[in-house]
Amino acid sequence: MNILIIEFQNLLLNTSYILSVKISVITPSFNQGQFIEQTILSVINQNYPNLEYIIIDGGSSDNTLDIIKKYEKYITYWVSEPDKGQSDAINKGLNKASGEIINWLNSDDYYEPNILHIVAKEFENHSVNVVSGKGRLFKLNETIGYTKGVDVNKNNISKTIGWLRMDQPETFYRSSAVSKMGPLNISLNYLMDRDWWLKYLLIYGVNGIVNINEVLVNFRLHEESKTVSQKQGFDIDHHSIFYALAKEFEFNDMLEGIKKNVNINTSIEININSTLSRIDLRKSFSYYFLLRANIYYELNKKQDANFFYNLVKESDLEAEDKALFNKMRFRNKLPLLFVKLMRKFTR
Repeated sequence: MNILIIEFQNLLLNTSYILSVKISVITPSFNQGQFIEQTILSVINQNYPNLEYIIIDGGSSDNTLDIIKKYEKYITYWVSEPDKGQSDAINKGLNKASGEIINWLNSDDYYEPNILHIVAKEFENHSVNVVSGKGRLFKLNETIGYTKGVDVNKNNISKTIGWLRMDQPETFYRSSAVSKMGPLNISLNYLMDRDWWLKYLLIYGVNGIVNINEVLVNFRLHEESKTVSQKQGFDIDHHSIFYALAKEFEFNDMLEGIKKNVNINTSIEININSTLSRIDLRKSFSYYFLLRANIYYELNKKQDANFFYNLVKESDLEAEDKALFNKMRFRNKLPLLFVKLMRKFTR
């Protein structure tokens, strides 16, 4: 009998954090009535004991409100009113959120079962601020591929920032980190999540981040989704973020290069007191320019690619990235027909 009592006490100790930590999930929505029921059910069917679910609707005119009302007894808070876009809606949700773990789930995506338990378990380690898993990309009923959360180069913060690659739906933050990162920038309509990720890196570096292998979320690709229909907007936001970074830390010689061939939103600001050295921050732009050059190379825009290869400072790069840089710069000098043939037989 005593052994059973001890085992029960150990079970309570092992599960006490999961039972007590509150997770806040925010769903911004606008006229996604054809998808939002699956989104809502994927959240409320998590069987997570301390869930705060918040839905911020932008004044939908379809059947979205009927679906929300159908499940409102399971929803902590919801409102339907005009807003200034997705970032504004999420910020309204953040103002209501009281959980220790926070993320948002868009109204056309849905969670895998029991993922909140998996995420909460990782946050038992109080040094962890970010837990990032994997995401399944799908269109109709077909799996297109998988995303992998955040890319972190543990020994190279400059590369982590310069690549700045992350997937939001499967990336959860501790609320204490969110309070330092601040609200989403409502001037960003596409990569507000990447702006948040940058701010996290500027504050914490590569510390407090855990990548897990589990698929946490299903990300829907459809004709009305911004990922499919508004790709140019993502490019503008991406380069606007780096323009703001250069402006914030007065790397004025970088600004013209960032603006080349892109309609930059120059009003965006970072407003973060970074713990990183100026040397590391400056090196991150070499990785950013290398990434841009490689993208233009893939698009067969040789002149533009060459422009950005020339902006890369090779000494800023790690050995493997120097090799990539020299290989790609060499290929960019080859005749276009030769490059096309080379791609055809090497892929």
